[in-house]
Amino acid sequence: MQVETITLFDPLAEFLGSFVDGRVEFSYLDIVKAAGHSCPTVAGAYLMCLHGLKVLYPEQIPVRGQIRIEFKEDLLDGVVGVIANVFSHITGATNKSGFKGINGQFIRHSLMAFNSHITSSVRLTRIDNQDSIELIYSPSLIPASQEQQDLFKLILLNKADAEQKQEFGRLWQERVVKILTAPVLENGILTVNRKP
Repeated sequence: MQVETITLFDPLAEFLGSFVDGRVEFSYLDIVKAAGHSCPTVAGAYLMCLHGLKVLYPEQIPVRGQIRIEFKEDLLDGVVGVIANVFSHITGATNKSGFKGINGQFIRHSLMAFNSHITSSVRLTRIDNQDSIELIYSPSLIPASQEQQDLFKLILLNKADAEQKQEFGRLWQERVVKILTAPVLENGILTVNRKP
């Protein structure tokens, strides 16, 4: 499976000589390693970053550490924390734990907020020009198969054997692949709206 990578310019990485010309590339596999698993939530967060940054930076490479991220829900609600971690990994934005900067530059903390008054799930704003986009992700449009759901119940009840557990994992990742390879903007799985 080939999933488009996300490339950003990171001024801090350039300053410290971490990457050539400060260009940082993230693959979906990188994000899976950081999250510790692959699921529709992690896939959706990756796709939100991928397509959201394209709209936010239509003619230039996105700038890592220069993007403010707001979530409608609380950090502890549902899968918000998982999504926030993916956004943080890719964009560098954090709530309070991020880099404090060097002589007032390269600050990464306080770029992520929760319980925001927005109409979507997530809002991304460029710090340099205040352009914003809002994102809505709807993974239910590619539902889990009945077999996957049945196996999930068996596993939770500790009634699944090794073969059933393996098949559940295969079906789980099959759904993730469908999400990652679908035309998400065309079929409504992902909505990206530019805000005035």
